[in-house]
Amino acid sequence: MQCDGASLAPFIEGAGCPGKWRREAHWEFDFRDPADESAERQLGLTMHQCTMNIIRGERYKYVHFTNLPPLFFDLKTDPGEFVNLARAASHAPQVLEYAQKLLSWRMNHDEQTLTHITLSDDGPISRRSSRY
Repeated sequence: MQCDGASLAPFIEGAGCPGKWRREAHWEFDFRDPADESAERQLGLTMHQCTMNIIRGERYKYVHFTNLPPLFFDLKTDPGEFVNLARAASHAPQVLEYAQKLLSWRMNHDEQTLTHITLSDDGPISRRSSRY
């Protein structure tokens, strides 16, 4: 499980929103059940395809599945998330923007244990990551 965060102290101390504060929430959900493959059968997925990644901003929410069509909701006009706008031509720019934001977030937060190590003739060389 990965979890990252930032101090809430500026809010508590009345300093307001820090400059680098996030504008979206990101999360992943794995809905596979090794003991019951009914979800896979019903959706036509393999066990490894039973995952989704979500990005939710103040107004929009984008849900990306491994092997199912995406979902995109306008939370201002549809707070109950009943109308999927992912294929609506009028929302194509926002869908693309959120898909790209989600991909960039995933790339930045993927497992990176060995990514800062290179092998040289003198042995392994590592450099600490500066995430931000």
